[in-house]
Amino acid sequence: MATLTLEMKEMIATQQCFIATVSADGVPNNAPKRSTRVFDDETLIFNEGTGGNTYRNILAGSRTAVAVVNREILDGYRFLGTPEVLVSGPVYEMAAEGSIKAGIPKPKAAILIHIDEIHSLKPGPGAGKRIG
Repeated sequence: MATLTLEMKEMIATQQCFIATVSADGVPNNAPKRSTRVFDDETLIFNEGTGGNTYRNILAGSRTAVAVVNREILDGYRFLGTPEVLVSGPVYEMAAEGSIKAGIPKPKAAILIHIDEIHSLKPGPGAGKRIG
């Protein structure tokens, strides 16, 4: 597992995250997930509301890549991870409660992303290099 820094956590909290998956047939999918947030020092979480390609790909066994960038400071990160689908239990209920409070329907699932690797998306010679 890779560990999130405070800087990474702040960027995730303030910038749009995009989740990439791949279908069983090898077709890539990239989607914004505005509910993406830090779950703990080694895990991200998002609420799956639509049940679309991202969700279907995860159910079919796709790993995930989460990208977040801050264009103002020219920095960003890519988190490669293993998703875990939760459709019941305390973590799912916590995620569902957050959606309902925000005026959004209860999610189909809460997706935990256990971070395996972290890569820099900062422009320059370190772009794309593994940092965690």
